[in-house]
Amino acid sequence: MSAPPSGGGAPIENRRQLIEYFAAGNKPRALWRMGTEHEKFGYHTKTLKPLAYDGPDGIRAMLEGLTRFGWEPVVEGNNPIALLRGKASITLEPGGQFELSGAPLETLHEAAAENGQHIDEVKQVAGEIGASFIGLGFAPEWTREDMHWMPKGRYKIMREYMPKVGKLGIDMMLRTCTVQTNLDFDSEADMVKKFRVSLALQPIATALFANSPFKEGKDAGFKSYRSHIWTDTDPDRCGMLPFVFEDGFGFERYVDYMLDVPMYFVYRDGKYIDASGQNFRDFLKGKLPARPGELPSINDWADHITTAFPEVRLKRYLEMRGADAGPLGALNALPALWVGLLYDQGALDAAWDLVKDWSTADHDFLRAETPKSGLATMFRGRVLSELARDVVEIAHAGLRARKQLNADGADETMYLAPLDRAVASGQAPADELLAKWHGEWKGSFAALFRDCAY
Repeated sequence: MSAPPSGGGAPIENRRQLIEYFAAGNKPRALWRMGTEHEKFGYHTKTLKPLAYDGPDGIRAMLEGLTRFGWEPVVEGNNPIALLRGKASITLEPGGQFELSGAPLETLHEAAAENGQHIDEVKQVAGEIGASFIGLGFAPEWTREDMHWMPKGRYKIMREYMPKVGKLGIDMMLRTCTVQTNLDFDSEADMVKKFRVSLALQPIATALFANSPFKEGKDAGFKSYRSHIWTDTDPDRCGMLPFVFEDGFGFERYVDYMLDVPMYFVYRDGKYIDASGQNFRDFLKGKLPARPGELPSINDWADHITTAFPEVRLKRYLEMRGADAGPLGALNALPALWVGLLYDQGALDAAWDLVKDWSTADHDFLRAETPKSGLATMFRGRVLSELARDVVEIAHAGLRARKQLNADGADETMYLAPLDRAVASGQAPADELLAKWHGEWKGSFAALFRDCAY
């Protein structure tokens, strides 16, 4: 959501350019990579309150402190709002959630090393200013009023627009954290199959990684309250996209979807111009109220597609968006799951066989129920943990087939260990948190922050 905007670029002269934008993502298998993104909450170690932007112990100080490791700042106005190092970036979500968008990497071993290095760097700087970070899908205690807005123009526009289209959009912005992975395709047909498989299985990932059972100091009544929040954020740009499973789906159909997604902004001369609720189709005609008489560039299109938030999102790659943030093991397990399922043809075919007869009603049921019940959800006469076990087994097979070994001779299946434990026990991280909260922690969130910090 929060990558620095692209701005500028070649003008759009015809609809074909919009389709070709996505088609340009086609890559031969030898060039496939994975990119992992994760968000985390920063807080004051003594007070357990979220970090503000300014001050000697705030988010700005974190960004400035990280420059010692070779990160270069990105500035909006006079405020550093992101960091770049090679092909990786650190960005800020609206409530100060710290996000690493990793570089495109070839193996899960490289991705795990990148995550580990990032956490180490963050811990070092945070420790110097009396802060800590934690990976959870939703802030367990903090209210909206506790949170601090980051000084980014994009977020001001979204903040004003969200209450017009849903009840929980502000909570999504301020109080949620996720882990995602971005994966490649070699053709339109390959994209379609991967999109269908990953979209169908996204609720399974939601259940496996569920890690947000608390809201404002109480049991939220959900295993993944973060996932539930997206169901009442903005129906125009969120959800399961049933058209993906229809005959004829491809790049052009996704273009049609994106043209129907209302705009947020236009980025010009380092500033965000409010175009919230306006239509990109009008922009193509030079009739956008925010920029009358002006035609969009291809980079305006690239910016616009970042403003849709379905469970799987198409850019020049596919983004898996269904999982709560979690501990370091979860940050490595998420890309392991999807690489295992999607990057080996045998595994992809097996995963498709698992979901190909699911109906729209099945997809909708899983999307609605897994945030509540997690791995205990009943689906087609089976408890979801059993289906999840089948999915994880397919991922194991896919990773074994890749034969990517680390220096110790271990393959990439090692990163699936948290999911192996979850399907064996039927317990996702949320279940474990609730058990500790009701048990040894005795309802203490201080204990949660102590035991679950990075």
